[in-house]
Amino acid sequence: MKKIILLLPLLSLSCFAAVDSETKNHSVGFGIGAMYSGIGTNFSFVSKTDLKYISAGCTAYSSMTGSECGVGVGWIKTDLFDSNSNKHGFGVYVGSVGKESSYSNTSTSNGVEYYRHENNIYGVGVSYTYFMNGIDHSGTTFGISVHATNAEFESNYGGFFQVGYQF
Repeated sequence: MKKIILLLPLLSLSCFAAVDSETKNHSVGFGIGAMYSGIGTNFSFVSKTDLKYISAGCTAYSSMTGSECGVGVGWIKTDLFDSNSNKHGFGVYVGSVGKESSYSNTSTSNGVEYYRHENNIYGVGVSYTYFMNGIDHSGTTFGISVHATNAEFESNYGGFFQVGYQF
């Protein structure tokens, strides 16, 4: 929750950003979802019909284990289905989607020793993103994604809802 509150002032700064959309070939975004590796940010290269990004963010926080943060990469295209609009994007992504913990124990001459093991969970998925002002203009994004993971103990499938802003 604190991270979302910290992002709000950054989002309001977009009111003062003056960028010529004809020469803009990159974008920075803040939000929540696959495009932002959880709650996070992305840097992307933009054209009229696609967006290629690298993202960094956190998918969870626990008082016992701390933050679960990672990075991801993705590609979103708006011309897959011969649409005249560049507002509907379909994409693929790969990245960190969480962590899982497991426990084990061993009997020794001193008694039983307990061990905790943590593994990063990586996922590969597909996404749908709606760009309010088009993929090549600053604006709000909404979306949904589903992914398959390499999790051993957690679910092997997951997803994200997405809300963000691309500058």
